[in-house]
Amino acid sequence: MDKLENVSVVKKANVYFEGKVTSRTVLFTGGERKTLGIMMTGQYEFETADKEHMELLAGKLEVLLPDSEEWNTIESGQTFEIPAHSKFKIVVKELSDYCCSYIKE
Repeated sequence: MDKLENVSVVKKANVYFEGKVTSRTVLFTGGERKTLGIMMTGQYEFETADKEHMELLAGKLEVLLPDSEEWNTIESGQTFEIPAHSKFKIVVKELSDYCCSYIKE
C-alpha cells in the first residue's frame, strides 16, 4: 500500500532519542493505528505494548528480536514483527523510513 486513505493524523510528533527517531500517529476509522517515521543512524532499544508489524520503506537496519541471539538485516521493502510486551534492539545503518502497524491481540 503506497498511501493511506480516510485517516486522521495526530499533529504532535512522537520524538525519541533526542530527535534521532521521530514518527506521526495515523488513526483509521475502524480503530487501527499506525505510525510513519524516520530513524537516523544509531543504536536504539524499544519496548512494545502491542504486537508490532514493521515495514521498512527505505534504508537499512539490523534488528535483534526478543529471545534471539542473532541480528537480522532488514532492507527497504522488508518487514519484521515484534511480539507484544517485549523489548528489541535496532542498529540503523542508513537513514530509515518506516511504517509500524500496531496489532491488538
